[in-house]
Amino acid sequence: MATIEVTEKNFNEIADKGIVLLDFWAEWCGPCKMFGPIFEAAAEKHPDITFGKIDTDQEQALAQGFEIRSIPTLMAIRDGIVVFAQPGAIPAPALDDLIRQVRALDMDEIRAELAKELKNAEQN
Repeated sequence: MATIEVTEKNFNEIADKGIVLLDFWAEWCGPCKMFGPIFEAAAEKHPDITFGKIDTDQEQALAQGFEIRSIPTLMAIRDGIVVFAQPGAIPAPALDDLIRQVRALDMDEIRAELAKELKNAEQN
């Protein structure tokens, strides 16, 4: 499966389903151009995962909403929850390892932890 362009208009429908990897990038960014083919190859290798690219120049509201300060930034979302975000290009083996880790997450445990954090925040 090829990567898809993610915009403010289609973000919610994309981010709420299964595993989504997002590449925040810009045309002028050298490291983004180096990471692009790695991200594309992973998209072909893992057709069950949605791979989206967000052009930070075109989608400034999304970049600001996620407080993107450096590009490329790779973000992993599972079941609508951001489970990973890191700036910098990563090599293909590290991306494969990240995908393995995101697949292995116990989302019930993560949702329970988020609910606990929310409850504690409301009490303070």
